[in-house]
Amino acid sequence: MTSASINQWLGAEIYFKCEHLQKVGAFKARGAANAVLQLPAGTEMVATHSSGNHGAALAWAAAERGIRCTVVMPDNAPEAKKAAVAAYGADIIYCAPTLAAREGALAELVAKTGAHVVPPFDDAHIIAGQGTVAQEIVGQCRERGFCPDLVVAPVGGGGLLAGIALAISAMAPDIKVLGAEPAGADDAQRSLRSGVRVTEQVPETIADGLRTTLGVRNFAVIREHVNDIVTVSEAGIRLALALLWHRTKQLVEPSAAVGLASVIEHGARFRNKRVVVVLSGGNMDLAAVAGLLTDPENDQL
Repeated sequence: MTSASINQWLGAEIYFKCEHLQKVGAFKARGAANAVLQLPAGTEMVATHSSGNHGAALAWAAAERGIRCTVVMPDNAPEAKKAAVAAYGADIIYCAPTLAAREGALAELVAKTGAHVVPPFDDAHIIAGQGTVAQEIVGQCRERGFCPDLVVAPVGGGGLLAGIALAISAMAPDIKVLGAEPAGADDAQRSLRSGVRVTEQVPETIADGLRTTLGVRNFAVIREHVNDIVTVSEAGIRLALALLWHRTKQLVEPSAAVGLASVIEHGARFRNKRVVVVLSGGNMDLAAVAGLLTDPENDQL
């Protein structure tokens, strides 16, 4: 998908990879489906921790194979994501909104039930599944007779960015891969620039799907194959959300808007380039939509 008005305003040729229209409303369906397909025969139960989208994706993929699913979720997860996980048939265990609490609750569950853990991002099968996003990007662009200069994807735990980077490096190594994250959750940028994975942070951002820190496997891939990671402001995320709604009538969640926000706030590095921006998901509380899209600063749209 592309928008002539957005392209003109930003001075770049932007193509949106619309993962918010994917099954369960997010790219997470890819990794979860791949991981579930690799499970040993006879697996009866899977479990994970998730802020929402991976939990819904795993619940859906597990249900397709008749496997029970339990998801550990932070108690401050968006109501829409809680409802989605439940709607796909998973049991939910709520915990404090920290990675340590999520991992602790999951470990306790596994000790009691023997469930097979499907991690949300730090897993080879998950990374490979997310990489199919890039396979499609390269194939679809080639069908249209061009090659993008850059692909920009959000980064939280790093499964999506790592998968995209691996696939791009194998299929079209001339394409640059950039990650984008909120300035209030900038562990990935700090990790890449220091060469040491940052694990301690207190994220402050409306992009709830990007509040997790980088996984170990993901960081190793990102260090080798990602060109750079940029950060964006909360105002930039809100502006990108509003721009997508006003100009394309696409409603995405804040985490999905960071890629476009990076083009807005770091315009010089994208100007006159062909850029694929991954819109990673579209699951958000409808009650929050009006407040996010009616910021007075967005009247210019």
